Amino acid sequence: MGIFKIEGGIRLKGEITPQGAKNEALQILCAVLLTSEKVVINNIPDIIDINKLIVLLENLGVKIQKNGPGSYTFQADDINIDYLETEAFKKEGGSLRGSIMIVGPLLARYGKGYIPKPGGDKIGRRRLDTHFEGFINLGAKFRYNREDHFYGVEAPDGLQGAAMLLDEASVTGTANIVMAAVLAKGKTTVYNAACEPYLQQLCKMLNSMGANITGVGSNLLTIEGVTSLGGCEHRILPDMIEIGSWIGLAAMTRSEITIKDVSWDNLGVIPSVFRKLGITLERRGDDIYIPSHENGYKIKTDIDGSILTIADAPWPGFTPDLLSIVLVVATQAQGDVLIHQKMFESRLFFVDKLIDMGAKIMLCDPHRAVVMGHDFQSQLKATTMSSPDIRAGISLLIAALSAKGTSTIQNIEQIDRGYERIDERLRAIGANIVRA
Repeated sequence: MGIFKIEGGIRLKGEITPQGAKNEALQILCAVLLTSEKVVINNIPDIIDINKLIVLLENLGVKIQKNGPGSYTFQADDINIDYLETEAFKKEGGSLRGSIMIVGPLLARYGKGYIPKPGGDKIGRRRLDTHFEGFINLGAKFRYNREDHFYGVEAPDGLQGAAMLLDEASVTGTANIVMAAVLAKGKTTVYNAACEPYLQQLCKMLNSMGANITGVGSNLLTIEGVTSLGGCEHRILPDMIEIGSWIGLAAMTRSEITIKDVSWDNLGVIPSVFRKLGITLERRGDDIYIPSHENGYKIKTDIDGSILTIADAPWPGFTPDLLSIVLVVATQAQGDVLIHQKMFESRLFFVDKLIDMGAKIMLCDPHRAVVMGHDFQSQLKATTMSSPDIRAGISLLIAALSAKGTSTIQNIEQIDRGYERIDERLRAIGANIVRA
């Protein structure tokens, strides 16, 4: 098991370029299963979760060629559908949350799709009902083996378009249903669909392959089924979660950092939420410039003077993946903030590690925490800690980079699941971080 050793309290300076978006890549890579023609995907992040999915596709029979850094050509013209019923697949598919999204494309093209209970972060229950209820609406038969937690859907006579109202605006659920519906017979309408930029990217890619999807960017998608899809070339957006992580890092370490090529138009409310924490952001072309906050940053209050609340919500609301970053950044702000994590009941439990470092945080319940900022009057103390999930891991890393002394972070594979070569990239802007 790897560890990071971090010497904190160092000011950083320079430019950093965000990787391709992990959450978009998981959807886009599964979509290559919808066609027998070649699909070229660029800006794929080199991280554990994505590399696991690429290996899974290869084991399914997808031909894969690496064209260069972050660029691959995929061709799914000879899929071994029987692989889905092997023990090897049960092991590989169960180690990755994103594996659930192979089910929709396989069901649409081959009439069946199976998946073991997906792995991923331990942040509370992550239900799969939306996915499978959508497939059932399209005419698939569902089965579940409780003994080995194995899910299956089958539609030997093909899928039929249907109108459906999703019980939640699940991003992966919407993606899975859309990928199944593009090859179904007739029209499908999906209401309460997720509409975040990565889902929009998937729909744009599918349309470039010959799909007929309208309403992209709204919560009502209409899909007219087609008989087949062709190849295409697609570029993945920069990762908005990583961009938010770098904003938080700059503020906490009072560093002057420029984040390059962020695709501002796809960041939604992310810049405004960080501004509510008092962080100065400047738009310079398509870059974000963050000056060194020599005098700290002051949390704004609501209009009536009450405590600011930052809560997650489906897009275009604030993404839950950045609440951990906001929480750690608030520990050194001037003022107080209530963090309300609505979607996952275990995501705030990492705050005990920040409290051990000297942060003033009151955990109200599994979903809410009040952070009372130090205003840099009291520096966080270095400690040894373990990363429980990807987003908590990067938050602890940011805390360690701002803390006094040398910290050790264990279980860094969790961070590597979502952040590409993070130690190398941080050293390039002056961080003292060593992987051991």
